[in-house]
Amino acid sequence: QVQLVESGGGLVQAGGSLRLSCAASGRTFSSYAMGWFRQAPGKEREFVAAASWSGGSIYYADSVKGRFTISRDNAKKTVYLQMNSLKPEDTAVYYCAARGGIYSGSYRDWDYWGQGTQVIVSS
Repeated sequence: QVQLVESGGGLVQAGGSLRLSCAASGRTFSSYAMGWFRQAPGKEREFVAAASWSGGSIYYADSVKGRFTISRDNAKKTVYLQMNSLKPEDTAVYYCAARGGIYSGSYRDWDYWGQGTQVIVSS
């Protein structure tokens, strides 16, 4: 079992930055792939970024590539999402997720979810 708690969301102007954190509890954090997804009102949850258990393999959605950076600290059981050059279309609830397997771009394949943190980017 893995419990996930996100933090770091908020209101920011376009072009600004935010850093999301996801703290995990559970003894096997380092064996899980970790990911970030987001969901805007009226839209399906979409993949943002993911890191393999070691952090050696990283994946990004095309829409955030070059602007967002995912990282993880297995000693602290925490995964981060650094978001730069934010755009209004990045506005969404951001969710942290864990998967006991390799990366998947489909939210349906992920096993554990946090409660989400709201990010609002004003124009």
